Amino acid sequence: MNKTPTLGPASGSAGWLFSNRSLRLLVLILLTLIGISLLSRLPAWPLLELKSFDYLSTIDGLVPPGEGPVIVAIDEPSLAAINAQWPWPRSLHAQLIRQLREAGAKAVGLDIIMAEPSTPENDTAIAAAVGPDIVLAGDETLIETPQADQLVRATPLPQLTAAGARTGIASIELGGDGVFRTIPIYDDGFAATLLRAAGHDGVPVPQDAMIQSFGPARSYQTVSYYQALDPKTFLPEGTFNNRVVLVGLSLQNAPEIDKGGADAFATPYTMHTGKLTAGVEIQATIYDNLRQRLSINRTSMVPFIGFVLLAAAFAAAAVWKSTGWLTLLATVVAICLFALLSYTGLRFGHFFVSPLGPTVAFASVAFGQAAFDFAEERRNKQRITRAFSQYISPDLVKRLSDDPSQLKLGGERRTLSVLFSDVRGFTTIAETMKDDPEKLTGLINRLLTPLSDIVMDHGGTIDKYMGDCIMAFWNAPLDDPEHALHAVQASIAMQTAIGRLNKDLEIEARASGSPQHVLKMGVGINTGECVVGNMGSSRRFDYSCLGDSVNLASRLEGASKNYGVAILLGEETARLVGGFYNVMELDQIVVKGRTTPSPVYTIVEDASAEQVEAHKVFLAAKYNRTLLPLDAMFETLTAAFPSLRLYYSIVQSECARQVDD
Repeated sequence: MNKTPTLGPASGSAGWLFSNRSLRLLVLILLTLIGISLLSRLPAWPLLELKSFDYLSTIDGLVPPGEGPVIVAIDEPSLAAINAQWPWPRSLHAQLIRQLREAGAKAVGLDIIMAEPSTPENDTAIAAAVGPDIVLAGDETLIETPQADQLVRATPLPQLTAAGARTGIASIELGGDGVFRTIPIYDDGFAATLLRAAGHDGVPVPQDAMIQSFGPARSYQTVSYYQALDPKTFLPEGTFNNRVVLVGLSLQNAPEIDKGGADAFATPYTMHTGKLTAGVEIQATIYDNLRQRLSINRTSMVPFIGFVLLAAAFAAAAVWKSTGWLTLLATVVAICLFALLSYTGLRFGHFFVSPLGPTVAFASVAFGQAAFDFAEERRNKQRITRAFSQYISPDLVKRLSDDPSQLKLGGERRTLSVLFSDVRGFTTIAETMKDDPEKLTGLINRLLTPLSDIVMDHGGTIDKYMGDCIMAFWNAPLDDPEHALHAVQASIAMQTAIGRLNKDLEIEARASGSPQHVLKMGVGINTGECVVGNMGSSRRFDYSCLGDSVNLASRLEGASKNYGVAILLGEETARLVGGFYNVMELDQIVVKGRTTPSPVYTIVEDASAEQVEAHKVFLAAKYNRTLLPLDAMFETLTAAFPSLRLYYSIVQSECARQVDD
């Protein structure tokens, strides 16, 4: 929506305030900042930001880093092969640990909680197998009661830790939507402890950091538990050599999110697959995030506000001059750019700035200004319609309101064709009706209504009414390349309309027995350069035109009765319509305010070349003052041009007076 010029000053200080585009944009930016600040406090806002993180952090499908953990899955094939009820005997886990050590594993993490005793034989067997290279899972649970909140830790049996096994808290924190995204803050977390067991001392655990996921479920190298019990038989050589191994429950087919599953959780990849990821694989992801320092930090509130303010400023710059379909395109580009910048920071800077805030800021400012522009455009269309509907045809009003740029308010120079029409002897008619003003008003309305319709139907603009006189012009406010032709066509149609009205008046006069008032109209049309625009005061104005060409058109209308013709044209008008009508020069006149004569013309019916040439000879004799009252040309031309009978009679009378003088 383009900006449109106003037709007058805004009323009131509030109108001025919101007509100032710069101030309006500033207000929009401030309101946007306040709005986003309030929205960010709603529960839905952070969830939307987290969803954007899920998408951006998984869009490129990262795979687990090389030499990462190997997962030994307690899965369906293992349950079938071992053929024992879960939980399995701890002596079986002890056997697994010995096999993994023998295969070269440098650290083993068992994501299995052994907080309660089993049988003495099994507990002794597992205690004999563990050591500093073994991490056993613990759990931390917050129990909330009306009386108090209690944090309960479940840790491995003391005899296991006494035998050298390490304890790692395997608890994880889920977001408000049940998705795992945040690295646990425990310094003795399962993955952090496993890192130390593998010889990576001094790896810090970031606070409130978000995790970088590496693919959907089963993205890590995974072998079945029963295979790890006999790696020489079932696995390639070197599968566990110098590798960290995580052991835990992992179903062969990841359970769907709506069905849940044992020790399985939603991750950012769940939005793509709908599948849950096993807890042991989540621990492997945490391990790699810590080992490779790939975790993603959240930005604080200050940078967030800075990004939002910057987006709002960019939006203001985009709509600084106008809004339109480019505003929608700019918004789409901005949204893509914010997403790209967020992705770039996430992937290469390991920090996350949600694109949600900048996107909402840009769209709010851009579409807020677009809404203002749309409302302003509607107001201007209504004002234009009101201002011009009384002057020009509805079609032209629609064109003008649809494209206000075609209108230059305040005055401009244009070449116009100006028409003046006046009813002959209307003053006398009005005098006879002075005692019946309603009848006089009705007659004027019956006269002016069809004449006005004709002007507007031919694309003209009505300037004003002066009693029974109409002033109109063509080629403003909209361009009309054939303005002279349309003005002449309108004048001919007006003469026809007068004839129809006279017939109606004749019938009415006969019916009432009153005398008939025969209406005759003279028209003057001139084409030339004028100044056209809204003229008047700031409180009341008219769309009008001024200039010497306007004055000449008025003089032509007044002079038409002196030549006995209904239509009198100026020189430029006659030239422009000469290809469409037979135009005949009648005289050269000097109008008030001018020193040089101006030729005047009228329109005649079809004529032969010989007849036109004869009129030119007649006119030359008239100008040279050699024309005699009894010259045969008067009779010849009157017969050739019946519509000019009165004109030739007037010229003949003038010649007679000249002879007498």
